[in-house]
Amino acid sequence: MSAIEGAFCRSSPWRAFARRRMLPWALDGFDLHGDVLEIGAGSGAMAQGVARTLPDARLTVTDLDEAMVAAAAARLHRHPGVRVERADVTALPYPGGSFDVVTAYLMLHHVGDWRDSLSESARVLRPGGVFIGYDLTDTPLARAVHRLEGSAHRIIAAAELREALAVAGFTDIAVDTSVREHLMRFRAFKRAV
Repeated sequence: MSAIEGAFCRSSPWRAFARRRMLPWALDGFDLHGDVLEIGAGSGAMAQGVARTLPDARLTVTDLDEAMVAAAAARLHRHPGVRVERADVTALPYPGGSFDVVTAYLMLHHVGDWRDSLSESARVLRPGGVFIGYDLTDTPLARAVHRLEGSAHRIIAAAELREALAVAGFTDIAVDTSVREHLMRFRAFKRAV
C-alpha cells in the first residue's frame, strides 16, 4: 500500500464512511457470528464497526503492514475479545478450521498472490463457513489511480474472482458489482463435510 493510501485508510473521514456505509453494504444483511477473521484489516475501521455493532462476534484482525497493525491495535484496544495480529494473508498462522467467517474489505487488490489468499481463507474456515467482503473491480479508473500513486496492486475482474473462489473450493458464490461496476462485494461458502 502506498503512503497516500495508508494515510487515507487511517483518516477519520474514511473510517467513519467505512463503518457506516461500506460495512453494511459489504455484509448485505449477513450476520457475522462466532469466530471471525478479518484479513488485511488496515487501520481497523471495519473491525471497529463490527466490534461496536456485533459484540458477540469473536474477532481476530490481521494485516501485514506493521503501521496498520499498530493503528488497528490502538483503535481496537477497548473492545474485549478483539485480537490484532500481524499476518500474511497468503500464509495465515492459524490451524485449518479455526474460523466461522473470514472477511476481506478492500484489500485483495493489494495482494500479488491474491489467489493464495483465497485458498488460505478456505483452509482456515470451518466447513460451512463463509468468506465475505468487497474490493475494487478491474476498471480503467481503478488501474489508473493505483498506477498514478505507485502502489503495488492487482486489480481483479468480477468474473476472475468468481472463478478463483470456485477453484479455492468455495460454493454458493455470489459476486455483485456496484457503483458503476467500480466495486464488487462477494460471499462464498466453504463446502460442508
